[in-house]
Amino acid sequence: LPGRAPDAAQKTAEPVEVVDRWKGIAEPGSALATGLDAIAREDKSFDAQQFLTGARAAYDMIVTAYAAGDRKQLKSLLGKEVYDGFETAIKAREQKGETVETRFVAIDGATITAAEQRGKTAQVTVRFQSQLVSVTRAKDGTVIDGNPDAVTDVTDVWTFARDVSSRDPNWKLVATEAGQ
Repeated sequence: LPGRAPDAAQKTAEPVEVVDRWKGIAEPGSALATGLDAIAREDKSFDAQQFLTGARAAYDMIVTAYAAGDRKQLKSLLGKEVYDGFETAIKAREQKGETVETRFVAIDGATITAAEQRGKTAQVTVRFQSQLVSVTRAKDGTVIDGNPDAVTDVTDVWTFARDVSSRDPNWKLVATEAGQ
């Protein structure tokens, strides 16, 4: 075609910003950047900053729903294995007549620590650093764990997953661990 450079057909269609695509999230060439790239290849709409915003909101919702024993909310946010673990803990708490009160003071940080694409499943691991007030009370209202007047620093490492071939854009929590 007239006016077309001979090597234009061989150039990739990737925008220039790919070099800085994960700025502030992952170092270029790192295992994390490679994992994020793999997810972005399978899910063209994947945006790590938007993911982190959603993960922070999910973290708050899940911790609060767990404390309240809100199974409906939890079921929509958790993978089956994690839900089953939460459900078992909620049942045990209810059978003892215990209640949990949790209040977020702040989510100080949310950092993506790992990302990978396994077949059609994308997985992203986030390290959350938060401050919260949490207390467990016995049936009679006495405190059996925590302190209603003390803020506790908490670090959690959570892994979220989603099937990138699905029309459902929502990620589910599929693994949890206490961080350091």
